[in-house]
Amino acid sequence: MIGTMELICICGIAALLFGATKLPEFARALGSSVGEFRKAKLEVDKEVKELENKQ
Repeated sequence: MIGTMELICICGIAALLFGATKLPEFARALGSSVGEFRKAKLEVDKEVKELENKQ
């Protein structure tokens, strides 16, 4: 597990590497990627349930 101090260090390094202007853009892209992943997972779960009901 990542602790609080490690998370702060990672965020600091990311700010140095990407710059303060790129971080919000990166966070939005990451958020939309996570949203798409969850959406795809829900669709797969729905299809699996439909297949189980047919059997």
